[in-house]
Order: sequence, then C-alpha cells, then structure tokens
Amino acid sequence: MNEQIVILDFGSQYTQVIARRIRECSVYSTILPFDTPAAEIAALRPSGLILSGGPSSVYSPTAPLPDPAIFDLGVPILGICFGLQLMGHYLGGAVEKGQKREYGKGTLTLRDKACRLFKKLPANLQVWNSHGDKLTRLPEGFSVVATTENSDFAVIEHRARRFFGLQFHPEVAHTPRGREIITNFVHGICGCGKTWTMRSYLDQAVEQIRAQVGSERVILGLSGGVDSSVAAALLHRAIGDQLVCIFVNNGLLRSREAETVQEVFGRNFKIKLLYEDATDLFLRRLRKVTDPERKRKIIGKTFIEVFQAATRRAGKAKFLAQGTLYPDVIESVPIAGNPAALIKSHHNVGGLPKNMKFTLVEPLKCLFKDEVRQLGLELGLPHEIVYRQPFPGPGLAVRVLGEVTPARLEILQNADAIVVQEMKRSDWYYKIWQSFAVLLPVRSVGVMGDERTYDYTIAIRAVESQDGMTADWVRLPGELLETMANRIINEVKGVNRCVYDITSKPPGTIEWE
Repeated sequence: MNEQIVILDFGSQYTQVIARRIRECSVYSTILPFDTPAAEIAALRPSGLILSGGPSSVYSPTAPLPDPAIFDLGVPILGICFGLQLMGHYLGGAVEKGQKREYGKGTLTLRDKACRLFKKLPANLQVWNSHGDKLTRLPEGFSVVATTENSDFAVIEHRARRFFGLQFHPEVAHTPRGREIITNFVHGICGCGKTWTMRSYLDQAVEQIRAQVGSERVILGLSGGVDSSVAAALLHRAIGDQLVCIFVNNGLLRSREAETVQEVFGRNFKIKLLYEDATDLFLRRLRKVTDPERKRKIIGKTFIEVFQAATRRAGKAKFLAQGTLYPDVIESVPIAGNPAALIKSHHNVGGLPKNMKFTLVEPLKCLFKDEVRQLGLELGLPHEIVYRQPFPGPGLAVRVLGEVTPARLEILQNADAIVVQEMKRSDWYYKIWQSFAVLLPVRSVGVMGDERTYDYTIAIRAVESQDGMTADWVRLPGELLETMANRIINEVKGVNRCVYDITSKPPGTIEWE
C-alpha cells in the first residue's frame, strides 16, 4: 500500500468502525495490536497514526500501553477517547477519574477555529461520548481546541507536532459530523490522496496471490456464499486453472442452490469445479437426531470427511484457500488485561483438521464484508451472488426444528423459496440482513376447501443487523406478509399455517437453533 493510516487497537468496540471510516475516505487503513513496536510501524511508512479508544484506565496496572517511541515517528497522531488520555499520560499531562461520567450525546464547543481537524465545521457540534476518566492537565506544548459540558479538554492539539486528541468518538453515527473530522485528519493533515479503490486492490491482490502461489495448485471449499464465491473469482482471475474448487452438496441447501453454483462457477466462469453430492450420507447420519448441537457436530464432522476425500481426488495441491475476512483476523487478537475483547476465535473453513497439510491462502483477509461485495462486482460476479443474504453453515438443518427428513426438508425448501422470491419482488431482500422460513415441529388443525387438515407450521423470519451480533425484527408491510403466507399455504403441500417471528436478538437468536 502506498498510503495508509495505521490504527493501534486498545480494545475499543469501535476500532473496526474507525478503519471503515478511513477506507470510506478512499485511503487504506490497517489495525495493529496496541503494543506493536514503533520500528514495525515505521517500516509500513504510514501517513498517520490513530490511537483507538478502549475500556481501560491509563493509570491501571493492567492498562494496554504502547511503545513510547510511537510519538517519535514524525507522523500526525490522532488519539480518540482512551487514545487522548494515553497521549496526555505519556507526554506529561494528567488523567484522573472524572467527577461525572460522560456517556451519550454531548455538545462540543470550539474554542480554536484554526484547528485543521474542524475545517469548514460549525462552532458547536453534537458528539458522542463514552468515558469515565478525563484529562485534567495539558501536556507541554498542547492547547485546548474545544470543550464539552463536562470536559475542559475535549479536543487538544500540539500544532507543531501534529498531535490531536478527541475525548469523544468521531467514528460513530451518533457524531453526525464525525466523518468530516476524520476526512480532515486523513486528507488535510496526513496529506493522503484517494488511492484506495477496489480496482487498485484487485490489481494488487492478483499480484500478491501469484507471488505466493507461484505455479502450485490451490484448493478452495466453495459454499456458494458471498465470501467463498468472491475468493474463488479472485483466485481464478489470478491463477486460472491452478485453482480447483470443491463444492459439497450436503442436501441441506436452499432450493436449486447446487444447480446455481455449478452454473455460475462451472459453466460461466469456467472454474474447475469438483462437485460432491453427499446428500444421502448427511441425511442418513441425521436420521432421528433432534438435538441442535448434535446436528451441528454431525454435519461438521461429515463435511470434513467428505472434503478430505475430495481433496485427495482433486490431486496434489500445496495451498488451501479460505474466505477469511478482516474482522476474523483482528477479532482473534485479545487485548492484554481485557479478555472480553477477544470476540471470537480465528475461524477455519469447515473446522478443517490440522493434519491436512496445506499452506493457507487468504485473499480477502484485508477486506470488510461490504468491500468483499464491491470486489465481487468488480470481478463480474452476478448481483444475486454478491448481495445474497447470510446462510448458516449447517444449512437448513438448523431451520428444520426437530428431526431432519427428506420430506420435511422439501417442505422447508419450497417455503423458503417463496419467501426469497417475494422479498426480492418487493425490493425488501437487499435492504435487510436476513429473511427466511423455519419449519416448526408443530402441526395444527386447518380447513382447506371442505377438508380438515392437520399440517405443519412455517415461521417467517426477517431481521435487520449490522454484523449479526445483535438484530431487530423487520416491520415488513402487512400486504407482503399476507402474500408470502398465502403462497406458502396454497403452494407448499404439508403446510396449513404461517406465523411471523417478532423476536429481536437479544433475547432471541437470529436462527431458531
């Protein structure tokens, strides 16, 4: 990367948001652990450095502290919340626990309109605070730029050294003009151009893949989801027939999913695709199993067996590719003294065992989800692949509550296909996080025509979310719900009742199992 902003992560829940805001400025950003040596940072030749927020107090014995030499790198530095307090603490100021904690909305009042962070911004701004400690004495050479109701040092600046500190969070949506502050730092102060584009990333990624892989072969487990699909298209652009994709049909896929994947990647993209239809094996092992956790373990173990056998048939290969994204990489690094900051373990496709002797290729590991979608479009993938909604790894097994049988699977596939069709027809599908059908192990009495029925119930689920960690149910129009329910009951044999799930996460989960 020619130009980049480095972010040191001190455990803030908003660190990824900072990185995304910088990339929205068409500038590359990278997140590094808080204790990365200054020499390693210098080797990246960053245009600027950002110190993230975090839950610790700078005076705590377990506080995450950086290499002091970062303040001698000669680049602009922006400290946010804990980052401001850290800067003050290191450079001779004083930080204390505040008399009042400052959380939520606040009003920022500019005292020094010459500060370049606030170029073309008004004298009063709404900001979002989230802190208990505060700076109580300025370090030498710093001046006050702005105040809030509870902080005399809400924004500070050392103009000569180009050091800035913000007690509030400019990266969150609750600070409406925050993006302009970040833009002023990245472009106006750090001097970055707009060099981070998907086209430039694509060209660079292709070169990096070719350099890593050389003339060796690469195997990729293709699921049909967004991440593996974009990884496959990117690898194929870079190395062509050196890539072999393995698509395992576990029989738990959406309606016509297997045909769609083979059509898009095998026939249209001309990618070498090894298709493994293991439907009978998966369903046989799931027979009479009703416990959700047992289902997941059986599916995971069986997938590994099928995939391993397929890799042997695919021929000798040195590399295994997987669709690891940037959040998967940075969320796997815990912050010292704050184990809660370890959000999830670094994932491995399908939980593949260590005895598979491959070297990993992770062509998407620098990208966020929305950037992966942009890359997919740049690579020519169909819109319906790039913007498809998330789908659980165990497939429809977690949406068939109770035992998974061929008959019950068929009912759910047909009902789910109607939900997807109507969501797309009404333009709701691409507006929300996820929408799908669930087959409940509940049969109820109904009347269809002049006959009494005793059939299954379908639950329709539609949620809005940013990352899947929390979710709220979507207030779909009554007419749309009516259309979906009428079609399901009339067209799907074995269903005589539909309900709509209005549970948020928490307390519920997005999936039912």
